[in-house]
Amino acid sequence: MKEIQNNSKLELQLIATGMHLSPEFGSTYHEIEENGFNIDAKVEMLLSSDTNTAVTKSMGLGVLGFADAYERLAPDIVVVLGDRFEIFAATSAAMIAGIPVAHLHGGETTEGAFDEAIRHSITKMAHLHFVAADEYRQRVIQLGEHPDRVFNFGGMGIDAIKRITLLSREELERALELSFGEKSLLVTFHPVTLEDGASSAAQMGELLAALEGLEDTTLIFTMPNADTGSRELSAMVGEFAQSHPNAKVYTSLGQLRYFSCLAQIDGVVGNSSSGLAEAPSFKVGTVNIGDRQKGRLKASSVIDCEPSISAIQAALETLYSADFQASLGSVFNPYGNGGASESIVKVLAEYPLENIRKKAFYNLSVNDFS
Repeated sequence: MKEIQNNSKLELQLIATGMHLSPEFGSTYHEIEENGFNIDAKVEMLLSSDTNTAVTKSMGLGVLGFADAYERLAPDIVVVLGDRFEIFAATSAAMIAGIPVAHLHGGETTEGAFDEAIRHSITKMAHLHFVAADEYRQRVIQLGEHPDRVFNFGGMGIDAIKRITLLSREELERALELSFGEKSLLVTFHPVTLEDGASSAAQMGELLAALEGLEDTTLIFTMPNADTGSRELSAMVGEFAQSHPNAKVYTSLGQLRYFSCLAQIDGVVGNSSSGLAEAPSFKVGTVNIGDRQKGRLKASSVIDCEPSISAIQAALETLYSADFQASLGSVFNPYGNGGASESIVKVLAEYPLENIRKKAFYNLSVNDFS
């Protein structure tokens, strides 16, 4: 967004929606404004429920809200990132409104979440594609998108890491109102939306049981996102923290505090994509639990494990082992070395939009399947 602001050929319009507008999730639209951005429209869409029906209705509200916002703002192109249901609503409304879509971070796979289907659906509604790795570029092309419209400039998170000035350990402790112990872990566990709600809660229970005995470890929890079943998981984390003085819970750390945590902690635990996309750049290990991120590219710093007490405990032992810690210095992040923002904005500024909405399905040759 800052690169767009700084480009004389482009004008930034910003729509905030979903969790950004919700007090329950920290009203993080304030952080957007504090970073110097003007929010041109706010699309309220989250209902005060996390059932399947409520999330479906939220998507419907999102389509209605984005339709009004697009009519008023009349953008030339809509830029969306990722695979969440809020973004699906934004993209669907843009498609019907006849507005071209540029999609960031397509082609990835997450077999344990309905984000998988949403992401690929957005790919088929989008017209320009900016992916984070060659494997993801090939997958977007496999979905019928023309190679000339699919660009691999690496992951966006790495750009943010390189641009930000991190808090020192002391500054971070003051900001979080905690003191780091001898050991420290950053814990985030989101619902596994392709499994039933009971399964997500059961997996969270196994994770909390595995963390139960780590009294010498500072546990920094960030709350689950707004997917189905998130409220039960949040309640479990809150209850755990009440009886464990070494555990602190944050609705949202924000980018600065989150990245500053990654620079100070021993490892990331849970099933967040950040453990795969950003944590390797900080040379810290990740205990990746269950199937939510299954299929994504992973650095050697990622330890996959089943969602059971014994498996999580074994993964934590590996995380703290001398051999594993020694290996972290040579970790390579498969999502690149930065520079994606500048490259993406250059394409956005120069790519001709005339007739871009007409797409021919790009067929792979027989040799591509041999």
